[in-house]
Amino acid sequence: MDSVLVLIAAPGTQAIAAPILDLLRDLGGGPPHWLAEGEACEISAFARLPEFMLAIRRFPVDAALISNQNRRKRLLIADMDSTMIEQECIDELGEAAGAGEAIRDITRRAMSGELDFETALRARVRLLAGLQAGLVTRLLRERITFMPGAQTLITTMKANGAYTALVSGGFTVFTGPVARALGFDENQANELVIEDERLTGDVRPPILGQRAKLEALHRMTGRLGLDPGDALAVGDGANDLAMLAEAGMGVALHAKPTVQESALIRVNHGDLTALLYLQGYTKAQFRN
Repeated sequence: MDSVLVLIAAPGTQAIAAPILDLLRDLGGGPPHWLAEGEACEISAFARLPEFMLAIRRFPVDAALISNQNRRKRLLIADMDSTMIEQECIDELGEAAGAGEAIRDITRRAMSGELDFETALRARVRLLAGLQAGLVTRLLRERITFMPGAQTLITTMKANGAYTALVSGGFTVFTGPVARALGFDENQANELVIEDERLTGDVRPPILGQRAKLEALHRMTGRLGLDPGDALAVGDGANDLAMLAEAGMGVALHAKPTVQESALIRVNHGDLTALLYLQGYTKAQFRN
């Protein structure tokens, strides 16, 4: 079979149960191959698949048609904010600087594609001028939390020979510690200008946005002797779109509407372990 339909339930719901399985049978689908009982399965493509896909939208279940060719990827390239971590780091800095509302509004507009990324980034960083650089350490300790499934995703893919890279439009003061904690092989982000232990309100050029993420994908695949088709990319914002489109498996994770409309694979209910199920891993094969 050339492709399979992968179903992934929201964590803890066991939602792939009788109503979905009965619907599958009634529409002519074959029996599921379980990746995790009640949580994730794959099904051979069948004639009434579009009808089935529409019918299961009422359940807390993600569905994606995945090619069996080159399914397990050898490179993971991931966004950080609201993807590998649950926060937007610049918004957290903005709260500390007393400019939280203004920065959140710019972030929202930038991630939805309403504002040019570079313009939006510079505007937000200017609002951080004078903030003590040491505050980042406290934010990392007290405010930044990993997205559920992040550690399992990285550990499992690395155990199976994949190279992992954290590529962010955020800042190296966050990507460095996050990458080390999760076990990424490398990280890339923008660099805040710091003088006398305070943020100046500037970013050291060049600004790394959507184009830089795509270039990172090409650079890494070339260096590793891979093809973009060997890569899995995951992100949630407009500056991830080019990377998601170019990778062999591009996943929009709890993404903004603009990204949802463009991405072929969307995960709205699952956590980051969904990316393992999409590659055909069973839960028994996860590494924690």
